Amino acid sequence: MTLQTLAETLFDAIEEQAARAPRLSSEERGTVSRVLRGVVEVEGFTEVTSDEVIAFDGGALGLALDLEPGRAGIVLLHDPEGLRPGDHARRTRRVASVPTGEALFGRVVNPLGRPLDKLGPVAVERLQPVERPAPAIMERGPVARPLQTGIKAVDALVPIGRGQRELIVGDRQTGKTAVALDTILNQAATGIVSVYCAIGQRGDAVARVIARLRDSGAMASCVVVVAGAEEPPGLQYLAPYAATTIAETFMRAGRDALIVYDDLTRHARAYRELSLLLRRPPGREAYPGDIFYLHARLLERATQLRESSGGGSLTALPIVETQAQNLSAYIPTNLISITDGQIYLSPTLFRLGQLPAVDVGRSVSRVGGKAQLPAFRAVAGPLKLAYAQFEELEAFARFGAKLDEDTRAQLERGRRVRQALQQDEASPIPAARQIALLFAVAEGLFDAIPLDAMSAASEAVVEAVDRTPEAREIEQGAALEGERREAILRVARAALDEAG
Repeated sequence: MTLQTLAETLFDAIEEQAARAPRLSSEERGTVSRVLRGVVEVEGFTEVTSDEVIAFDGGALGLALDLEPGRAGIVLLHDPEGLRPGDHARRTRRVASVPTGEALFGRVVNPLGRPLDKLGPVAVERLQPVERPAPAIMERGPVARPLQTGIKAVDALVPIGRGQRELIVGDRQTGKTAVALDTILNQAATGIVSVYCAIGQRGDAVARVIARLRDSGAMASCVVVVAGAEEPPGLQYLAPYAATTIAETFMRAGRDALIVYDDLTRHARAYRELSLLLRRPPGREAYPGDIFYLHARLLERATQLRESSGGGSLTALPIVETQAQNLSAYIPTNLISITDGQIYLSPTLFRLGQLPAVDVGRSVSRVGGKAQLPAFRAVAGPLKLAYAQFEELEAFARFGAKLDEDTRAQLERGRRVRQALQQDEASPIPAARQIALLFAVAEGLFDAIPLDAMSAASEAVVEAVDRTPEAREIEQGAALEGERREAILRVARAALDEAG
């Protein structure tokens, strides 16, 4: 190449660049003025918006949560190590988002969608904002379909419908997570998508949950979102909203989804810590004034959509921890008033070995009964009343009072009902088997069976009934009446006679 050719090439390139219109971009930047654990204050922003993602020098990200003239309180989504007053921050002009879609099945991610399971990057189908408005009233439909948990005490006495919000409440170590996990395990073959959100949990506890989901095969249609106890409070605050967005995407696509928040007590504590660091005025128990709105706007996103809006549903099972059985504490009462009922797990029943430790008297489902299978409804109504009367009689009998024959018979049947409601962890039972067993107990077929032989007798009954065509009809919504009722009674009696 000659010198003249080289010069012509250079001049042509310069002329081509000069002919292009200049690209101008503006970037609003601020300066870090204060750094605390999980929170920084930035000065210099004039147009930052609420919940906007803020990027710091070094790659850290934060969320604009507190806005004042000339100052913004930023909640960090990463470890603040390395951030110093005087560092620069810039606006990204976008809100916090999370990847959604079926590519997340079987994955463990943090609230920003970053993988925690060492299975490689997540294939991003679509990014959705973590904060979204709840479905409008006209988009919502009635809760009319059951969500079977596989737990006899819940499906019979505290039923849950698809699109319902049912609180799981109890003291520490009473089996709250076990009830939620059994519900997820029971959805493995139903086509319902499950999302498990761990907030502020220890790493070993989360690892056990993930291992159980993988061993059972439930991870094939499940997503796990984790913000552990070691993570910044900002990430714990964001976790349930990100998990809800993931589940909500399936609901909007016309599918049924289930989400478990484990647990919202820790979520409230993380938000309280952030609010105090942001110097917001404290209220009752030092929580900020908008703590009710924090959970209300989250749980309002769970619903059953009308057919015209896709017909999908999102069922929410929030977990909340009480102290010394105090249901009147601030966060539990907030969540009880937001949700459609609660499953109360009693530490007394847990210590007595009555597992799951569901306290039927304190548990309620305000809308699930309308979604219950007709056969379940026929069995559960009288059973719940009889069980409540049995508990009162048992408490009275402890005083050593003399009891007549009818009362003693009622106590014996009540003990067998209680025994029938017991169930091992991670062993969900199909609806037809549950109905057959509870129906047989309520009809008195087990009255002559010793308590220590109840387990074997129960297994014989459910195995026999499960092979009948009536069991399939019941699962499909048939009522428990007429010839169908008599057929199940005949099969149950024959199975007990054969078992001896």
